[in-house]
Amino acid sequence: MTFPTYASLRNQLNSGQTTCLDLVRHHLVKIEENNARLNVFLEVYADEALQRAQEIDAKIQAGTAGPLAGMVIGLKDVLAHQGHALQAGSRILAGYISPYSATVVQRLYDADAIFIGRQNCDEFAMGSANENSAFGPTRNAADPTRVPGGSSGASAVAVQADMCQVSIGSDTGGSVRQPAAFCGVVGFKPTYGRISRWGLIAYGSSFDCIGPIAHHVSDIAQVLEVIAGPDEFDSTVSPLPVPSYTQTLTQHQPYRLAYYREALESPGLAPDVRSAMENAIQTWRSAGHTVEPVDFPWLSYLLPTYYILTTAEASSNLSRYDGIRYGYRTPQANSLEELYKKSRSEGFGTEVKKRIMLGTFVLSADYFDAYYTKAQRVRRLIQEQTGTLLATYDGILTPTTPTTAFRIGEKPADPIQSYLADIFTVQANVVGFPAISFPMGQDTQGLPMGCQIMADSFQEEKLLAMSQQLNQELSQ
Repeated sequence: MTFPTYASLRNQLNSGQTTCLDLVRHHLVKIEENNARLNVFLEVYADEALQRAQEIDAKIQAGTAGPLAGMVIGLKDVLAHQGHALQAGSRILAGYISPYSATVVQRLYDADAIFIGRQNCDEFAMGSANENSAFGPTRNAADPTRVPGGSSGASAVAVQADMCQVSIGSDTGGSVRQPAAFCGVVGFKPTYGRISRWGLIAYGSSFDCIGPIAHHVSDIAQVLEVIAGPDEFDSTVSPLPVPSYTQTLTQHQPYRLAYYREALESPGLAPDVRSAMENAIQTWRSAGHTVEPVDFPWLSYLLPTYYILTTAEASSNLSRYDGIRYGYRTPQANSLEELYKKSRSEGFGTEVKKRIMLGTFVLSADYFDAYYTKAQRVRRLIQEQTGTLLATYDGILTPTTPTTAFRIGEKPADPIQSYLADIFTVQANVVGFPAISFPMGQDTQGLPMGCQIMADSFQEEKLLAMSQQLNQELSQ
């Protein structure tokens, strides 16, 4: 199925060929057809979206509509939306209604986007399969017996199954890009600090990024123009001006690209993924790009560094959920200490409790230097080595994931195998650089595969143009 770009839909809206009301009704039909089977939306804002569509149709007729007028968007259940439920896929936030909107959500609203619902996710964005949610697993529309990836799995499926045009997810170690690869769509992670995190439920504060998922790179570029930029509520956001990403998408040129020799030679890489990557490299060389193998001695340190640091940050960030001020509170407590313990034990899921305990361990006095301090030093070394590579090359290519989507229930028994699903995506979060995943065909079972490109810090303009060009060359 071919999905129209937002630019083409906007032309139809402006010319009266279709209306925002028609678009919302179309997506609501798709949700009605698929949501019970795939478990994507935790809440659908049907009446609200229809009312909003009528308002924006009037704005379009009056010539006062915003840059994203009529774009139908789904929100991952980690983004605050004023007056709406927010649970991060967890029981511990049961009943919580957000009193404010995240900066990203407010900017999208001000640009006249239409929110259609709140999407399922791994609890507190911890997972690579969307199996850790308190609301049950989301299923991949390409094969409902398989996972969609995580933690933004439902956000990817919503786009994959035409339930919305764009989803807004979060990416701490690949949580936008990995599900995008599993679902055959485009997922984008910005440079750390390019997009405000105000109103995003925190997992690992020095890793978390908000990123869009869509069918087209051009749609990603248009959304990024709206949501990126300085924010007085988030001191970690860069003050750098936001370029016009859409204006440079068509600037085709030859690029210098690197790929990791160790990645393509890894025994853990599925044969179909390896073959697709090798074919893609050959296609791009034939198109005039320089594509060279490089060695990266820190590959085996990426996942340990990532999990030590993110679990430490999660341990700190999740201490605020105590059953006292909001969310779930156990009815079976006879003392304040028991209230804390039981509320957290009953409210958090297994994976979240595991990561909190791991983080508490690495932050403990006896092990702080041995794990946390050492991991921070390794993180700096990885960042410096990556920066050195990207001073020579325009981008670094890898498969987005080592395999295609695995079956539901297949990996939780072996958590190491589940964590390895992020082996190619975590680097961009460890170093804070931008990365994108775009479709790279299907394997012999008809399951989507993805290719990832990482660029240097704040090179989103180049990254989007490069991925647009490479994606087109791959599709020809």
